Amino acid sequence: MSKILILGGTGQTGRLIARHLLEHSEVDVSIGTRFIDKAQVLVDKLNNEYTGLRVSAVYTNVADAESLQAAFKDHAMVIVTAPTTAYTQTVAQTALQAGIDYLDVQLGAQKWGYLQSIAEDIQRSGRTFITEAGFHPGLPSALVRYAAAHMDVIESAVTVGYLNMGKGLPYTEAVDELVECFKDYQAQVYRNGQWTKPGAYDIRKIDFGSDIGLKRCYSMFFEELRSLPEMYPSLREVGFYISESHWMTDWVIMPLVWMWLKIMPRAVRPIGKFLWWSMGTFHKPPYRVELQVQAAGKKDGQPINTTLSISHPDGYELTAIPVVAALLQYLDGSACEPGLWMMGHWAEPDRLMTDMAKMGVTITTHRS
Repeated sequence: MSKILILGGTGQTGRLIARHLLEHSEVDVSIGTRFIDKAQVLVDKLNNEYTGLRVSAVYTNVADAESLQAAFKDHAMVIVTAPTTAYTQTVAQTALQAGIDYLDVQLGAQKWGYLQSIAEDIQRSGRTFITEAGFHPGLPSALVRYAAAHMDVIESAVTVGYLNMGKGLPYTEAVDELVECFKDYQAQVYRNGQWTKPGAYDIRKIDFGSDIGLKRCYSMFFEELRSLPEMYPSLREVGFYISESHWMTDWVIMPLVWMWLKIMPRAVRPIGKFLWWSMGTFHKPPYRVELQVQAAGKKDGQPINTTLSISHPDGYELTAIPVVAALLQYLDGSACEPGLWMMGHWAEPDRLMTDMAKMGVTITTHRS
């Protein structure tokens, strides 16, 4: 039986990953944290809900390699859900030394750059390292791969996201990490066979359906998109777009956030709380998080258009569920090839969609 350690297991995403792993697999789960007393409350709750006493608390401090070495013993994988990209080198190197596999749900150019720098070491060690897992990044390239698998030729694939998480959600350190990513914000898309410049924004209106309607959407680049034109040479257009939200957030709050971040780049926490406040104050129903791929190509010699939509009312669930759905492929051995992988390139997309649906994600497909 496998044993998996979740760093940041008491956080919003970490505890949901733990819960879905316990419900949909037979693994034992360790909650890695600096605060054992706090973690023990969660451990006791989960052990009461799921049979077998499969959950335990383990002291971990990502800044201390010795604590990680002790924590990693007897585990098959570490899942990093805490916003600790500054300690990627420590966590990744300790995982290699301990001979365990690795997965993170983090977004960050420096983290990705470091993992790329040790990709050969990962390959030689026979370990599987999965990065950029979750909703976005994670699902955009998986959705493109899903669409491509159901066409003979794929010519365009545009992914779009709608984020309206509602009111009353607690602020977490994950928002800090999001604000950090704004410092390296890129907006390029792939059009007419080439990538636009990183700072060149593209805006388009996209119809999300009857309850959300037509929304103005802004381009946003994820590293997982970069290699898709190489994987599918017939692609002439690919990109990710994020929907507008509320006029106050889009036209007042966000410009203030960009200005504040430029003047005071270290003020990440107050900037994040300001942005989170606006999202919980001004946004209106429908409250949900949704991701679509709108793809076009050919099937049996005829033009085909495919729209695949995945959604969930809880954005934290829509981060945790894709991670666990991908891990089910890892746990049964169907996807455990050694090396450094992005989740969206690694998981088999048809099964990923099937397993996410079993865990409560709403998935709809329309082909014409």
